[in-house]
Amino acid sequence: MSATLSPFRTHWREIIRVFLKLGAMSPGGPGLIGILQLELQQKRAWLSKERFVEGLALVNMLPGPTATQLGIFLGYARAGWWGGLLAGFCFILPAFVIMLTLTLLYTHYGAVPRLRGVFSGLNPVVIGVFAVALYQLSTAAITDVARGMLALASALLLGFTPVGIVPILLLAGALGVALYGSRPWGLVATTLGASLHGVLIWGGSGLQLPALPWLASGPWTGLHTPGLWHIGLFFAKVGIFTFGGGLILLAFLQEQVVSHLQWLTPQEFLDGLAIGRLTPGPLPMLAAFIGYKLSGLWGSMVAAVSIFVPPCALLLGILPLLERIQHVAWLKAALKGIGPAIVGMTAVALLRMLPTAVPGVVPAALALGTVVVMLAWRVSPLPLLAVGGVIGLLSA
Repeated sequence: MSATLSPFRTHWREIIRVFLKLGAMSPGGPGLIGILQLELQQKRAWLSKERFVEGLALVNMLPGPTATQLGIFLGYARAGWWGGLLAGFCFILPAFVIMLTLTLLYTHYGAVPRLRGVFSGLNPVVIGVFAVALYQLSTAAITDVARGMLALASALLLGFTPVGIVPILLLAGALGVALYGSRPWGLVATTLGASLHGVLIWGGSGLQLPALPWLASGPWTGLHTPGLWHIGLFFAKVGIFTFGGGLILLAFLQEQVVSHLQWLTPQEFLDGLAIGRLTPGPLPMLAAFIGYKLSGLWGSMVAAVSIFVPPCALLLGILPLLERIQHVAWLKAALKGIGPAIVGMTAVALLRMLPTAVPGVVPAALALGTVVVMLAWRVSPLPLLAVGGVIGLLSA
């Protein structure tokens, strides 16, 4: 027991300090992954680039908010199971407090605080940070031509086909086994996986879990004023069964909460999204806004806990098992294929953010300046984010 807790006893203060700071200062969205990589993998050297890529691959294959899951993985890498639990809690707590504060202001004063200009300066910096992190991860994940082709193929599949993130990762893992482990078994797994997913897509079923009607069904259906139990059960199902990251989760919430269940009006949901953009941390913290609108402070707490706890508990349950089998030959071969796939799909996410985050010459200059400063002088992303926020606020 003492051996298990010794890394935690050594590093728990550091974990609290780092994740409270990241949770309070880092903007939400995919760019948060880049900040985690630069702050914890590169600057603090909590783990190697290769293991960071492995963790990113794992959390992309699991349900729930990707950045939060990655934070738990990083806490686990630093201080074991208790480190992962503490990292997740400290990462989410600031976002919840800020989201609740802004929601209270919105409820009492009828308008979103006028801080949107901050994001005109923050978003280009996030893009720059994301680009630097992607470049550095690619040097670890793409070490030969075959892995480069895997990265390119994954990017094309995600960008131009209906194949989702999880199937791409599974196919990349199978190809990794074929290339770097057992060729016969890898080819068999690749053929079976591609055939099964092709049948599902062309058969009209797809693998987009948010589209499944049973996910939205339950005792809350038809209730305009659901109780705390209904709120908790709904958001728990959303958290544990929604794959693909925060954006897919938000799209599902909008369709269900506004159109199907009619818990919020379209304008209330848009206002909640605006407040969520003003809130650091993961995008699914929007659940706290919805819960507050439904049942006040307790509703906010129940919704936030319910959407995060189930997927986080799943990850914490898997990590010790993964630690035991990570040296198995076929798994190491699969990870060699999954790593480049993560890089390719992350590049697609970066490209998709560009039109919104960099709408003109000045934001483009800010993003490019961020890349140059970080690569030339190894400046931490958090000071650059603060500078970008100030520039956005002054120019609003």
